[in-house]
Amino acid sequence: MAGDKQGKVYLVGAGPGDPGLLTIKARECLRHADVIVYDNLANQSFLDYADEKAELIYAGKKGGCHAMSQHEIDRTIKDKAMAGLMVVRLKGGDPFIFGRGGEEARELAEAGIPFDVVPGVTSAIAVPAYAGIPLTHRDYTSTVTFVTGHEDPTKDSSNIDWDRLANGPGTLVFLMGVGNLSRIADSLIKYGRSPKTPAAVIQRGTVSAQRTITGELRDIAEKAQTEDIRPPAVIVVGDVVNLRKELNWFEKSPLFGKRIMVTRAREQASDFLAGLSELGAECIEFPTIEIIPPISWKGLDEAIRSMERYQWVLFTSVNGVKFFFQRVEVIGKDARDLKGIKIGAIGPKTAQALHERGIRPDLVPDEYKAEAVVELFKNQKEKALRVLLPRAARAREVLPEELEKMGAQVNVVEAYRTVKPDNNKDMIREMLEKGEIHMVTFTSSSTVTNFVEMFESDSQGLGKWMADIAVACIGPVTARTAEENGLKVSLMPQEYTIEALTSAIVQYFLSQ
Repeated sequence: MAGDKQGKVYLVGAGPGDPGLLTIKARECLRHADVIVYDNLANQSFLDYADEKAELIYAGKKGGCHAMSQHEIDRTIKDKAMAGLMVVRLKGGDPFIFGRGGEEARELAEAGIPFDVVPGVTSAIAVPAYAGIPLTHRDYTSTVTFVTGHEDPTKDSSNIDWDRLANGPGTLVFLMGVGNLSRIADSLIKYGRSPKTPAAVIQRGTVSAQRTITGELRDIAEKAQTEDIRPPAVIVVGDVVNLRKELNWFEKSPLFGKRIMVTRAREQASDFLAGLSELGAECIEFPTIEIIPPISWKGLDEAIRSMERYQWVLFTSVNGVKFFFQRVEVIGKDARDLKGIKIGAIGPKTAQALHERGIRPDLVPDEYKAEAVVELFKNQKEKALRVLLPRAARAREVLPEELEKMGAQVNVVEAYRTVKPDNNKDMIREMLEKGEIHMVTFTSSSTVTNFVEMFESDSQGLGKWMADIAVACIGPVTARTAEENGLKVSLMPQEYTIEALTSAIVQYFLSQ
């Protein structure tokens, strides 16, 4: 895609909101796009796939307010494509299901601009599925009809055949119809549908904020008003709604309805995010650290070239392993140059990173912190140990200081740096202030200190906001840092791993 000399437009469906429902092809389009013209998406995290150089143009509609008219959108995507750029027109759901994608495709075709359509998972199907409502079922119905709910059914002329809709046997799915729900129900009843027909309204489907109400045509509008159901929402009418009692799976997830902030570095957070999302949580990715190379490779390179000097190499993180072996390869060496040298790893993930490089660590403490390594070294027979410690530029000094007290010669070399990323804090500040975050997770002392520093200008506000927000820390060192910064720690797992932290989060919310 990126190599196309001629400009081209990709009409891409972003799906209904759950990041896992974005298609692989859609993700690749976003990664290679020069320009992304996007609507008011159900999940802004999709834009994280964009190249940092890509131009992002907001063209959405929210609360009836249009950022751009349809004419302006058409002109923009045509102008950008004619300038030789790859343009992604990113639309919620599917571009050809009430998304005006067909209109935009015709504009491109008439202008002679090449385009592709990348279908998205439409909310018409996905949202009822996440509410436990299959749209077809052999015991209920074999047909389903998708209807725009945006059209006023009481207007003089309509493109919708209400008589056929009301008297047909199939499931009806209305999109964009919450504002017209009362008129939709009245019209179906007027034209012959039984007032006792089961109906459901699902707000913000496929994400942790999903809310579902059920009733009958005769009372569903009143229930929706009582429960303050607002757009975006999907309306389902038909006997299949009754299956929700048996098939409601998503809303029974242990972390359903919980919004959890993950402050871990983006390149390390994927497994954590996936685990929490699988359990029903809505994850807010807000990395407070970014892993970058050191200012100079000189110290690490010199240590690698003279590996024969050392008896031990201690790795305190996956990042240390990653950058160390990157430099080993750059210098022209490999794992064989570690022959005769003992390897230590703090934690199972660090040990796993070594295993993936064909190295079995000689030392992995049962407790994943520096103090545990020191205790194990007290049992080593060798004296005057020479130890290489490739790690972050800023880290705890417990390990090298305690080893030196035991007579070891420790060479601490900078393998990488952790810095504060340039994040958009405004959205996070607003969510914290409104109490929309249920938990903030910290996986290292750096994530804590950087988080607090990011809101330094709101120091008084931060304390107030965090008072009712649960704080989860991966281990005692991180927890101590959080408490020193005025945060009340709500939970810490007995084992200091991401898997154990995830389990502890589940138990915490189940006990509330």
